[in-house]
Amino acid sequence: MTDARPAFYALAPGGWRDYVTLLHPPYTLWHLSYVAVGAAIAPHFDAGVLGLTLLAFFLALGIGAHALDELNGRPLQTRISSRTLGALAVVSVAGASAIGVVVAVQRDLWLLAFVAAGCLLVAAYNLELLGGVLHGDLWFALAWGAFPLLTAFFASARELRVEAVVAAGFAALLSHAQRLLSTQVRDMRRRVAGVSGRIEWQDGRAEPVDIGTLTRVPEQALRALTGAVVLLAVALVLMRVT
Repeated sequence: MTDARPAFYALAPGGWRDYVTLLHPPYTLWHLSYVAVGAAIAPHFDAGVLGLTLLAFFLALGIGAHALDELNGRPLQTRISSRTLGALAVVSVAGASAIGVVVAVQRDLWLLAFVAAGCLLVAAYNLELLGGVLHGDLWFALAWGAFPLLTAFFASARELRVEAVVAAGFAALLSHAQRLLSTQVRDMRRRVAGVSGRIEWQDGRAEPVDIGTLTRVPEQALRALTGAVVLLAVALVLMRVT
């Protein structure tokens, strides 16, 4: 039987389950891990700054960006009203911005540039503004991979260094891999009406091809990669606090 959910992590629609689904839990954890990595590789580690940076990105990305994405076409098929989604987006992005401004005043006003860039990326990417020019593979890799890592590094170090740029490349490439895998499974789950055919093996075996055949391995890879990047982030933070 084909799994009709819009994402492998989507819960049954309705009530509180819609809000859990809205968070895209594995992907939110994945991208928050870049924040932890950025802070952990900075020469000066501050657990308090990391906590505030994580909270800001959880609000802006985990809630705000995903609320706008759901508002723009209902890809997760939740029953959350458009008014509620809009309110969630505004309040969460405003909260993230406020945290960014407070940290910038306390540490370095150049952080305000990161706050402004983050607000632009959240709106332009998820609402496909500017003709959708910022809604693509490259900008996904930069906005949801490199940007969180660089922001967290700068918030801790008050400067950008070569190691931060190299680590941002790691985050961008890993996010690009995520995008390639997730785009395939997203299309299969949300846009494809049916798949037919079969695989014939050299030993004479044959098996039917359906949507599950095309999504199973990419989704297993996405789960494994989520776990890997989260564990890496935890390990790096533990190295700095112990």
